Amino acid sequence: MTRAAFDIATIGAGLSFAGAVEELSAALDTSSSVVVTAPPGTGKTTLVPPLLASRTPGRVIVTQPRRVAARAAARRLAQLDGSPLGGRVGFTVRGERSAGADTKVEFVTAGVLLRRMLDDPGLDGVGAVIIDEVHERAIETDLLVGLLSEVRELRDDLMVVAMSATLDAARIGAVIGTDESPAPVVDHDVPAFPLTERWAPSPVPRLDERGVTRGFLDHVASITASAAAELVREDPEADVLVFAPGAGEVSEIARRLRSLSDAFDVRELHGRIAPAEQDAVIRGRAPREVPRIIVTTSLAESSLTVPGVRLVVDTCLSRQPQRDAARGMTGLVTTAASRSSCVQRAGRATRQGPGAVIRCVDERTYAAAPARPSPEIATADLADAALLLACWGAPDGAGLRMIEPLRADSLADAVAVLRGLGAIDDDGRATADGRVLARIPTDPRLARALRDGSPVVGNRLAAEVVALLSGDQRVPDADVAHALIALRGSRTPDARRWHEDARRLERMVDPTPDTRSGLEGVGLVIALAFPDRVAHRVERSESGATFLLASGTRAGVTGPLAAVEWLAVADVTRASSRAAAGSGAVIRSAAVLTEGQMESAASHLMTDRIEAAFVGGRVQARRERRIGAIVRSSVPVRAAASEGRDAVERALRRDGLGMFTWSESADALRRRLALLRRELGEPWPDVSDSGLLESLDTWLATELDALASGAPASRLDLTSALRRLLPWPEAAHLDTLAPERLAVPSGSRVRITYPEPDGDATARPVVAVKLQECFGWAETPRLVDGRVLVLFHLLSPAGRPLAVTDDLASFWSGPYAQVRAEMRGRYPRHPWPEDPWAAAPTKHTKNRAAR
Repeated sequence: MTRAAFDIATIGAGLSFAGAVEELSAALDTSSSVVVTAPPGTGKTTLVPPLLASRTPGRVIVTQPRRVAARAAARRLAQLDGSPLGGRVGFTVRGERSAGADTKVEFVTAGVLLRRMLDDPGLDGVGAVIIDEVHERAIETDLLVGLLSEVRELRDDLMVVAMSATLDAARIGAVIGTDESPAPVVDHDVPAFPLTERWAPSPVPRLDERGVTRGFLDHVASITASAAAELVREDPEADVLVFAPGAGEVSEIARRLRSLSDAFDVRELHGRIAPAEQDAVIRGRAPREVPRIIVTTSLAESSLTVPGVRLVVDTCLSRQPQRDAARGMTGLVTTAASRSSCVQRAGRATRQGPGAVIRCVDERTYAAAPARPSPEIATADLADAALLLACWGAPDGAGLRMIEPLRADSLADAVAVLRGLGAIDDDGRATADGRVLARIPTDPRLARALRDGSPVVGNRLAAEVVALLSGDQRVPDADVAHALIALRGSRTPDARRWHEDARRLERMVDPTPDTRSGLEGVGLVIALAFPDRVAHRVERSESGATFLLASGTRAGVTGPLAAVEWLAVADVTRASSRAAAGSGAVIRSAAVLTEGQMESAASHLMTDRIEAAFVGGRVQARRERRIGAIVRSSVPVRAAASEGRDAVERALRRDGLGMFTWSESADALRRRLALLRRELGEPWPDVSDSGLLESLDTWLATELDALASGAPASRLDLTSALRRLLPWPEAAHLDTLAPERLAVPSGSRVRITYPEPDGDATARPVVAVKLQECFGWAETPRLVDGRVLVLFHLLSPAGRPLAVTDDLASFWSGPYAQVRAEMRGRYPRHPWPEDPWAAAPTKHTKNRAAR
């Protein structure tokens, strides 16, 4: 029997987007990919899926960025369709499914569809995919766009629709369409209900080194309570929606509101509460029920409609992943929400009528916020994404039409992680182990810990640890073991969800004998996931302790874990609080680790080798046993010749030729050779820093061997070493072309100062000589076969400069008279003749010259 089609007219009754159905149908007649833009609350998520279902015999998959949104959208459509949930309309999210063989429209999270595509790349039986809330730029959504672009090359019957309230429609259309034909855009706009904006900046800072301040939470609660009381006096049916950055802040604001007034039903809405509680908030309240204040995260920003809301109070804060490339860490950071996100939040108040928004910042702070949120693919850890792409057969996303490419530095880190797990080969293709890990819905490192840890600590404990670390549970005092104890004995929504996740993960690994009930294996499971975060305590104080991770990062911790010697660290983030103990990073979750467990989990990071270094002008060597950057033991030894040579070469690369002590003769010879190279070129050697470093084996081999054997650098004869570079037979003319000294008329032989090898390319040799020694000298000397004029620094009897010239004849005929007038009174014992041409050159006083 043929199933009845969805009744679009009935489903769309009262929905604004019903007016765009005809335009969308026309677009689908000409293109199998379409971009839909429409304001929140217009009904696009409700109407577009059944419309596509009427055009294909296959199933319509609708992705949502969050589980609660997928469940709510499915329930809403099933209700309007008059069919039971799980029948014609269903949903599938992590840990929960209500769909069957007859399901025509299935709402899923993007992560669910991605992993489904690994098993079914062609999406057999699927006629259309709708990607909702594209503007949020979740990493799973971006990956879906790329993978679907390749599927459509093989299946021209597959319809793909991208939907959002605010997005760069032209850009998305170019990606989901083709080079020749971008996807058409259906832009449904409706007159917005009036929105009243108010500003309520906090008298205390919103954020400090620990995160959101208590004073700011007090301010938000106070503003909300007074504004809500005023609102319900005008409209008893109105509700209030408060946006906070995370679940912790939601709970804190809700607690404060309950203590301020009992006139409201204060509800929390975030991913850590039970699905039934989430659904109750979204369904709204019956007439004459107590007015509600709903405190939520960004969960309700765009993908959900909370009925009855007429006032939004916005902290203008958001929590998003941020990668610290220097430490190789990614963590959630609280920061200013983008202006586009704040606009979306304010729009919750005007979905069903006029509304108002109170922003808990001033207008200047709001204007300084970023215009749009950063795409998650540009800020998050990419290990999971890189593994999925490798399993898909497109390492690094090569060949896929992505909204934007993956960042090269983040991708390189992710590839390194996956290779360390054995999840990809040298060509970036997924291995058999990698495909197993990819099907476990968690980070690949945690998937590896579940697989490899279960046979050692038992399936149950391994699954419990991974479930805790995969979720967003709080870990008091960073102690994962104590957090597990608390969860095991709790019946809170957090604990119930954790239990469900643990049971689901436990079923994903082969059964093993499970006789362990203690918690001694917690650290091992964490270390298997993050061996580079094995940590050793290096400092301890009254406020906490600092640990050195195998990766080289230092991080602080307070509480009981500060007393242990070894930790397995699951989460470490940047911070500047006291918990960071001056390290710049703080440990958020960890467990005690024994040395035996550490050696088992991080064996590939263990080294036992002699480390030679050039320190204090000579080679020093120590035998070191390490776990990554952690030194376990270090004793002095004598370096082998090869080890010493490597140490010297590393020092040269680091410090250059400045690590040597250049004698006066060595420096002078180098400068003379540099001038000849500059003026004559080959065969005179390149004695610049780069030139000498490139030819070390030619001129310094003997000395390098001496250094490698322990000789101090101060004893090296660099003059003899440089002479090895002299070209023969040209070297016979060195003293003629570039002499060390210059004979002046007084009979003195004055040292010539040549330009620095890496200095000014126009600099000239300088002779600094007393003026009286040059009387009567008319022709300025030239060097290098007459190519280079000597520059004279003519000095006073006290050795102070009087004139600089490369034209002696002009000096005697002109400036000398002025110099004579100024100096003859100051130095009366020295000759200052009126006619320097006729005077006898001398380096002595007048009396001594006369004798």
